[in-house]
Amino acid sequence: MLTIYSDDYFMQKAIQEAQIAYEEGEVPVGAVIVSNKTVIAKAHNQVEKLGDVTAHAEIMAITAAANHLGSKFLTDCTLYVTLEPCPMCAGALKWARLSRVVYGASDDKGGFMIYGKDMLHKTTKLEYGVCHDKCGQLLKDFFKARR
Repeated sequence: MLTIYSDDYFMQKAIQEAQIAYEEGEVPVGAVIVSNKTVIAKAHNQVEKLGDVTAHAEIMAITAAANHLGSKFLTDCTLYVTLEPCPMCAGALKWARLSRVVYGASDDKGGFMIYGKDMLHKTTKLEYGVCHDKCGQLLKDFFKARR
């Protein structure tokens, strides 16, 4: 049972976004940004749809949250994302100054952690492994169907 407003609860919202990406033929990564226990932005990968290599779920969510708040800084926000952000997204997260980043599945080949947590803003708290199995399985299923 999910506790409302828990990390698992919000990661389930990100997984719903990842499922939309999956159904659209995109790499199934979903993200939500939360402020004061409220989802203020949600997004999923749209690289193929937009023909834009920067249209990652995290980037799309940052843009939507910044528009919602009317600020480029997301200092009182948490990002929930189903896959460990890539270095490009980690850089954007650093500049947006999120309070927390929570990710599900690790990305040993393309994730930012191969460079270390220092890629995020020094005040950003990092949590990982939330709903790891569910996030990872969606990605495995996607790539298995492609091969």
